[in-house]
Amino acid sequence: MKKIAVVAANGRVANKVIEEALGRGFDVTAFGRKENNTKAGKYVKKDIFDLTADDLKGFDTVVDAAGAWTLETLHTIAQAAAYLSGLLRGSETRLVVVGGAGSLYVNKEHTSTVELQPGFPDIYKPVSAAHGLALALLRAEQDVKWTYISPAGDFQADGERTGKYILGGEELTLSSRGESVISYADYAIALVDEIEKGDHVGQRISVVRE
Repeated sequence: MKKIAVVAANGRVANKVIEEALGRGFDVTAFGRKENNTKAGKYVKKDIFDLTADDLKGFDTVVDAAGAWTLETLHTIAQAAAYLSGLLRGSETRLVVVGGAGSLYVNKEHTSTVELQPGFPDIYKPVSAAHGLALALLRAEQDVKWTYISPAGDFQADGERTGKYILGGEELTLSSRGESVISYADYAIALVDEIEKGDHVGQRISVVRE
């Protein structure tokens, strides 16, 4: 049985990940700084930056679901990835990070990204940059078993759970309809699949609805 910790567990993506993992019989412990609003039977009320290496000892995987939207809190996205990396450095525990789509490349040369395109909304640029910084920090890690998972460009909180997705890599991948869409529920399926298979340690992958 996989033993996983979900950090920043009260967020909407984290909740879907917890539901998916519990549905597969995983042993799930949720960590959050507020009261438990998840389905996890095991819950630790603790801020990310108060966690210690002992808190995360014994888990197969730690899921970093830290998110932020305000200019005052965006820095915590990269800080959380760096902090958790520090706690897990040198251990066998994997770190799977809920990432962003803006840093996905749009050309084979990997010189241009989604966030650099003319139509990319200004309102999303700060959060995209914050997620991109988290990815850059992970890439610099030498002794952490990390995986960064980018969603599709249109990441739908209340989208349908289809159970079908396309696994991509560093480049923006489109569905058979030419769309870049995925629901939180399908993203959670892909993330838990990655925990089960462990195929992409030290890599960024991406997912889009079929």
